[in-house]
Amino acid sequence: MKANSPAERIFNGIVKENPTLVIVLGMCPTLAVTTSAMNGIGMGLSTTVVLALSNLFISLLRNVIPDKVRIPAFIVVIASFVTMVDMLMEGFTPALYAQLGIYIPLIVVNCIIFGRAEAYASKNGPVASFFDGIGMGIGFTLSITVIGFIREFIGSGAIFGQPIGNLADYMPSIFVMAPGAFMVLAFLITVRAAIINKMEAKKGVRLNVTHTDEEGAYCSGCAFAANCAGKLQKEAKAAAAAKPAATPAKPAAKPADKAEAKPTDKAEAKPADKAEAKPADKAEAKPADKAEEKPAEKKEEVKA
Repeated sequence: MKANSPAERIFNGIVKENPTLVIVLGMCPTLAVTTSAMNGIGMGLSTTVVLALSNLFISLLRNVIPDKVRIPAFIVVIASFVTMVDMLMEGFTPALYAQLGIYIPLIVVNCIIFGRAEAYASKNGPVASFFDGIGMGIGFTLSITVIGFIREFIGSGAIFGQPIGNLADYMPSIFVMAPGAFMVLAFLITVRAAIINKMEAKKGVRLNVTHTDEEGAYCSGCAFAANCAGKLQKEAKAAAAAKPAATPAKPAAKPADKAEAKPTDKAEAKPADKAEAKPADKAEAKPADKAEEKPAEKKEEVKA
């Protein structure tokens, strides 16, 4: 896929840089509101709308906003769209709005939205930024919906709010509590990493990304270094350290060639030419002409 194309941005948000399962951002709503799949869908879609629109407007204004006040400017843009989403949800989906509660206004300080505004929207064009927001929002929505689905089914024996017989009497209610959220999130991160590693092994292409910085300088201290580009960097360093030990013969061969070929040519060819040709011409031709012609002319003039 072409870099920064709509398809690449959406794939990046869902698979490569999934905000929940890869970059591990936005943990507050992820762990708090995913007691049911419906809550996950509502929270994910509202965050997707804010992400896409805030990315679009921040990208359009990136050359106008002064660098020193970019964070307050980002907050103003994001808060404007969060207020709109909050009022629309309160008017059209009051039951869902009551379930999500304070977490809708808290989208203003969601680190996923701030992260994309700072890392991508403020540096790229509006179209790519808009689809980057959509991709990240879809990835976030899918992740928290799956977490909510698993927690709701195992913890309360229901799917999308519909109980399945008397299954709730036999289910461990811990999964709809805080510990259950951590356990399900850890399980999904592990499953995703295993699937991606198998795909990478088959294709021979690294699908994961560095989670710290572009150069990977801090990969050794990252908890996810084993599943991202930090692993490649360790392999590259090991390969680079093994190369000099494997090929020690090349430096020994080159000096021998230089010592045998080049000095002999210089010693045999060039000094010989200089010593034989040029001094001989100077000693034989020019002094002879001066000694023979000029004194003879002077003697004839004196006699005359």
